[in-house]
Amino acid sequence: METPRFPSQSAALVLPGPAGALEVAVDLPEEDVAARPLVAIVCHPLPTEGGTMHNKVVTMAGRALRELGATTVRFNFRGTGQSEGEFDGGEGELDDLRAVAAWVRAERPEHALWLAGFSFGAYVSLRAAAGLQPGMLISIAPPAGRWDFDEIELPACPWLVIQGEADEIVDPQAVYDWLESAKAQAELVRMPDTSHFFHRKLMDLRGAIKNGVRQYLPAADG
Repeated sequence: METPRFPSQSAALVLPGPAGALEVAVDLPEEDVAARPLVAIVCHPLPTEGGTMHNKVVTMAGRALRELGATTVRFNFRGTGQSEGEFDGGEGELDDLRAVAAWVRAERPEHALWLAGFSFGAYVSLRAAAGLQPGMLISIAPPAGRWDFDEIELPACPWLVIQGEADEIVDPQAVYDWLESAKAQAELVRMPDTSHFFHRKLMDLRGAIKNGVRQYLPAADG
């Protein structure tokens, strides 16, 4: 499979991945916003529980970043949507993310790379952060207590963690305890009365992301 070039307009494309084709969506910044030299990869929740790159939390996170001038890249992990392969419990998915990040960096070497993830996607992006060294990491409902966080090497970059306080899937206290025990240098945003999928709270999530990352944005082009 031939590796596609980075598109000059929003587009769906297919990348060669470690387990076969990876389905990718690239979205350029909002038209009324000055573009920044920044590409943010947003990772989706658990595929075995219906998670895809079209998840509402994932798409809202991407929208928030594009409203700040970023280009966003969403992709389906192996075995999800049109991506080939089979679910691999987080190991192969980590390789998928690394492959997408390598493509972004090869195609946009002058751009900063940020990583974001929701739930399982937060777990995968956290595991990738030490090696990929993104300029910013955004973890939405990181599933501490559901996946093994003991061996995660904490990122050295600015790090925003957003957790709903009424999360019925990820135990909020497990997240807080993990951050405290790991002595994580993260900005933690606790969202009251907020469930795992941010029902009726998606606009609040949008605001939390924009407020949390604004100071770390690279200067706009031009």
